[in-house]
Amino acid sequence: MEKEIYFDHAATTYLDPRVKEAMEPFFTEEFGNPGSFNTIGMRAKDILDNCRETVAQLINARAEEVIFTGSGTESINLAIQGVARSKKKGHIITSEAEHHAVLETCEYLEKEEDFTVTYLKPNKFGQITVDQVKEALREDTVLISLMYANNEVGSINPIKEIATLAKENRVLMHTDACQAGGILDIDVKELGVNLMTLNGSKIYGPKGTGMLFVKSGTAIKPLIFGGGQEFGLRSGTENIPGIVGFTVALKFAQDERESETARLTKLRDDLVKRVLEVVPETVLNGHPTQRLPNNANISFLNIEGEALLLYLSEHGICASSGSACTSKTLDPSHVLVAMDKPYELAHGSLRFTLGKRTKQEDIDKIMEVLPEIVKILRAISPFNQKMEELQVEVSQ
Repeated sequence: MEKEIYFDHAATTYLDPRVKEAMEPFFTEEFGNPGSFNTIGMRAKDILDNCRETVAQLINARAEEVIFTGSGTESINLAIQGVARSKKKGHIITSEAEHHAVLETCEYLEKEEDFTVTYLKPNKFGQITVDQVKEALREDTVLISLMYANNEVGSINPIKEIATLAKENRVLMHTDACQAGGILDIDVKELGVNLMTLNGSKIYGPKGTGMLFVKSGTAIKPLIFGGGQEFGLRSGTENIPGIVGFTVALKFAQDERESETARLTKLRDDLVKRVLEVVPETVLNGHPTQRLPNNANISFLNIEGEALLLYLSEHGICASSGSACTSKTLDPSHVLVAMDKPYELAHGSLRFTLGKRTKQEDIDKIMEVLPEIVKILRAISPFNQKMEELQVEVSQ
């Protein structure tokens, strides 16, 4: 079997060995419950407090504004449902290109609670504009929830400008920043958001960890009740090993952000340039520059994305055809559909997301096998459309 090459970092990342080392003592040695009033428990409480303070400093918040959770999905639900439970009714603005954790939560609030939701349509680059949000605002709007950067096509939204608009209209602003941790600026004061979601599995931290920033004074109610941990917003004994891992991972990610961004951007641009030049009838999805440095989402005309994935897997190359949360369906990406990408292109899309272990030789390996695979699959494809027939740009 060929060496495995991982190009699916947007789905999850491997645990940084330095993070694993930091976590290990808290499984068997410092195992206390931070809610216990004894020496072991008090030490655990100190660790928890230190982690909270560290994360707060990394995002430029106050310690009491950091709520540790069990995942990005939980944090999103706490943000949106928590605000909804506080407001009881009203109008929410989001987009058609959001992660399903946002979309399904909003759909639930529409069907089961007294809320209406506006789903903004992204532009051809997968972005939402300030003008779109401004036009959608209503007197009863209580929350705007828009992702910082799209998990499928990598395009970055103007969150700071949208948050400014929200503040001017006294509307709460939440951003799902799970793809942005360690890549983009996550200074909550600079962004101006009321709520921000992060998770550990996208920043080389442990799975099953997450965080929600809740700005002081934000009206929000809990989803989970019990011992009143996390300032009453997330009951349950705190996962100290996980919280330590999340904290250390976030610190490394932020410390290394600039150098890693420069390195990944160079590799990504090389991959995109070579694919578009060498493989005919291909198109880059998402904004050409305002995108995550590790994301290359490319559509291959007259090919099924799943078939391309299987052939690449034979060569040890692990990519994806979209969000890992919807990988079991053969439907085209809802993000690409929302961007009005033709069905023929949306169905043939592949997402390559690079990471810490990605090297130039990995890009070279893709280019060694990809053109021939595409040629084989197109030869057996029942479709033979041309890009100009679909009236799309070959490259942006």
